[in-house]
Amino acid sequence: MAEQAVSHTLTGFSDAATAFVSALEGNRRRIAARAGLSATELRALFHVAQVVSITPKDLAAYLGMTTGAVTAISRRLVETDHLQRIDHPADRRSLYLELSPHGDQVMTEIHRDFKAMLADSTGSLTAPELETFSKALRAVSGEVRARLSSD
Repeated sequence: MAEQAVSHTLTGFSDAATAFVSALEGNRRRIAARAGLSATELRALFHVAQVVSITPKDLAAYLGMTTGAVTAISRRLVETDHLQRIDHPADRRSLYLELSPHGDQVMTEIHRDFKAMLADSTGSLTAPELETFSKALRAVSGEVRARLSSD
């Protein structure tokens, strides 16, 4: 006789954190679809936007992918005018990836829309509640990152 299946349901803060991350992931999928990008392409674009200039090797390390896979992703992002290749000043065999003017415009719009969505989503919170929530979210994020880096 087969064993009864068990539901693995989170409660409390764990449930709230999972729901928040899931909502953000849904938003990321929506952003990617609107921009005509895959989730990985969008992740790459966000990282390049954050660090400003990066080698394909470093982008591959960030994404946890091979340099060959990142070559394909960066080629597509260059072809769609989201990224541009910049010659490495000290190494003719290397290059940097940076946002193109179009990619910069896309990221500006994505950030504007994201801030507006969050502002609308937190409209019921008072300024002190929002500040407390922001501090708590930063603290928990920092602790999670610290635990990941110690593994």
